[in-house]
This record gives sequence, structure tokens and C-alpha cells, in this order.
Amino acid sequence: MAKSRTSFRCTQCTHLVAKWVGRCPECGEWGSIAEAPVLTAATPGLNGAARATQTPLAPALPMTQVDVHTAQVRPTGVAELDRVLGGGMVPGAVVLLAGEPGVGKSTLLLEVVRQWVQQDRVQQDRVQSGKALYVTGEESAGQVRLRAERTSAVHERVYLAAETDLATVLGHVEQVQPELLIVDSVQTMLAGDVDGVPGGVTQVRAVTAALTSLAKARGLPIILVGHVTKDGAVAGPRSLEHLVDVVLHFEGDKHSTLRMVRGVKNRYGPADEVGCFELRDDGIHGVSDPSGLFLQHRGASVAGTAVTVAVEGKRPLLCEVQALVAGTGIASPRRAVSGLDAARVSMILAVLERRGGVKLSDSEVYTATVGGMRVTEPAADLALALAVASAVADRALPSNLVVIGELGLAGEVRRVGGTDRRVAEAARLGFTRALVPPDSGTMPPGVRATVVPDIPAALRVLLD
Repeated sequence: MAKSRTSFRCTQCTHLVAKWVGRCPECGEWGSIAEAPVLTAATPGLNGAARATQTPLAPALPMTQVDVHTAQVRPTGVAELDRVLGGGMVPGAVVLLAGEPGVGKSTLLLEVVRQWVQQDRVQQDRVQSGKALYVTGEESAGQVRLRAERTSAVHERVYLAAETDLATVLGHVEQVQPELLIVDSVQTMLAGDVDGVPGGVTQVRAVTAALTSLAKARGLPIILVGHVTKDGAVAGPRSLEHLVDVVLHFEGDKHSTLRMVRGVKNRYGPADEVGCFELRDDGIHGVSDPSGLFLQHRGASVAGTAVTVAVEGKRPLLCEVQALVAGTGIASPRRAVSGLDAARVSMILAVLERRGGVKLSDSEVYTATVGGMRVTEPAADLALALAVASAVADRALPSNLVVIGELGLAGEVRRVGGTDRRVAEAARLGFTRALVPPDSGTMPPGVRATVVPDIPAALRVLLD
């Protein structure tokens, strides 16, 4: 017979302690210890009933005899999402899509299920059309239908269910036999045989574990929608990200139509790829060439702007960095940053003043990117420095110039990865000049590259 005892578990890191304490000894979080009943077996091993109900184990096979056709990737039909997933959905894969409220997660998933059921696949020498089950725990089925009509995602092979009970959802899966399951969202699901409230650590872990077991047993790809916290992390226990196979973050500024799906974890493909979308009134659309969204109209040159090339995953994206320097003799000048790393901007301003001789300590400096893009990689350091220097001197950089390079504290310009690929993307969009660090490799034809070893050399290009 099994007997129960009481232990205490941290709701943040799941660390177990024998008695209640105010602060978790593992993660240091205050007030996160909660009571967690645990069943312990009176005798080690499995009892007779458990052995009787166990399914026989499949024999272990040599790796060369494992059938790889059971794990073939099936495209979702949304090209930008397939890019992030590594080609499409793998049978039995569990994908967690997290994002802020209103960013467009449900709209994207409605487009995914529409494209999914419209694809025909060959099974047992017959062409079959798949079915998809969309389970919503936050809206009614009628509300989802209205959104689907607005985005032209209504299809007879897409099944809707407004449920929050996990057992009922599993019953719908048995009835519909879908080839794709969407659960929106995992924080609203409730497992009846598990203690806790919906969205709690215990419930989220139990629901995710049950859906993961379902996916592996049936070869059913599942997409889970997840909430995020104030700082942008996935809500719930950290083990949630370990249970799933793929973790995607859906990002976007509410003042911009640009949306990005960024891969954070991917067991079947690259974990640093990015897909670009544009959210419109009629739905969400993939953007195969997003560089134009991040570049302002390149007619007349304006002081305080510079163009650089950032790499998101394997995709080079052109981005315009803008700077505005206002006022002189201000005792406590303001530094405002939008779309850039504030700590790195402060460092670049210090290097520009100390090594480049550009006085900024008594002036307000405003820096931003165009189009809602966020750039945090060091390859934009030199472009930011030249944009600020251009604003101070009130002299515009050439409109056909792209700037790439990392700045060190000594004022040196350091080489960045993939410089040739970045310059090739700029050349495709009509740029004919490039400022690059030393040892940047061979430049593509049609681009005149100028090597700048340090920030004074880069500033001389501005003054020429």
C-alpha cells in the first residue's frame, strides 16, 4: 500500500524541502514554498497491479535500423514559420509559442491550421486531406469563428472546441482524430486529478506532460500557446520549456505592424532563426524580404542616420540607425534609447567622446532604430557612432554607404562574423560603399569597401 506524506515545493524552481521555509534555499525566491503532497510506496519497485498494466517495452534497435520516415518534417504552409521550425512540423513534436497579449498569436495559428488542412498528403497510396483541432480556453468557439472569417481562415476540416478540462480535450482528440492540435492556451487548461488552480505551476506541468505523452504516443504534432510575464519570459515553471521540443517567442511592437517569431529552443532545427510577419486587417502575412521595412525612404541623405546590417539567425537584415543630439551646456543631459541596448549605447557614446574627440557630455542624445526593429548585436556599434557624430557635425553620410563593425573601449574597430554576407545583402539593395573592419574578407563585386581600423579613421570618412 502507498502512504502519503507532506512535503513542500518551490513554485519557481520546483525544489523540494522537508518543511516550510520563507525563502527557497535553491533559487532564493521569497514566499514561493507551497505544500505538495507526495505519495511514497511502502515497498520498492512496482506492485503486481502496476506490472500487469504496464505495456511491454519495444526492443532496442541499432541506430541503422531505425525508420527515419516516421519523423519526416511536414511543412505547415506558412513559409516564415517553417523557416524557424527547421522546415515544418515533426510528427510528435510539441511546440510552445509564447508572446504578449494582443501580439497576434491566435491570428498566426488560425493561418497555420488553414494552410495545414489545405495540404494533401499521400498515405497508403491514397491522397488524404488532414484535419486540425483548435482548442481555445480563453474564447468561445463563436469568437474564434468571427476572427477566422475576418482573416479568411474558415475551413470545414478545422474543428473548434472551447474547453478548459484536459480530459475533455483528450476526448475531442479521440473523436476528431486530428493531424494537428492547437491548445490556446496551456495556462487555461485544468487537469482534474491534479491539485492547484489553472495557470499554477503544478497544473501547467501536469497538463504539458500529459499533452507531450499524447503527442509522442500518437505522432501528433501539438502547438501550445503560452503566456509571458512582465519581463517577457514564459510564464509558469522552468520545466515547461524542458518538456516541449520547440520554444518560439512571438514578438512585436503594438505601434508597428511588424511581428517576429524567434526560435529559442529547437530539437529539430536551428535555435536562432527568425521569421518575419506583417499584421494587417485581413490577417497575418509572411515577409520574405523584410529589409525594406527597416529602411526609411532613401532619397535625400539626412544628418544623424546610418545604415548597418544585422544578422537574425541566418538572415541578414538592413537596419537604419538614427541619432539626434540636442542642446549644449546641459547639467544633466538625457539619454533616450529605442530599439537598441541602452547599456551598449552608453558605452559607444563614451568611446566616441574619449577616443573620437566628439563632445557629448553636456548634450542630450536620442538614438533609435527605424521600423520597430530591435538591434542588440555589436555589429551596429560603428553605425551608431557615425550616426551620433553625423548629428553633432550636421553632416549627412552618403546615401549609398553601409557601416559594419564592433567598437572596443580603446576605440578600435573589430571584425564581426559574416561581414561578406552582410555586405552582399547591402549590395543587393543598391548600396555601393561599405565601411568594414580589418580582415573582413573578400567583398562582393560592385561594392567599394573602405577599411577603418579605429574610430578616428571612421570619423575622417564623415568629414571627407
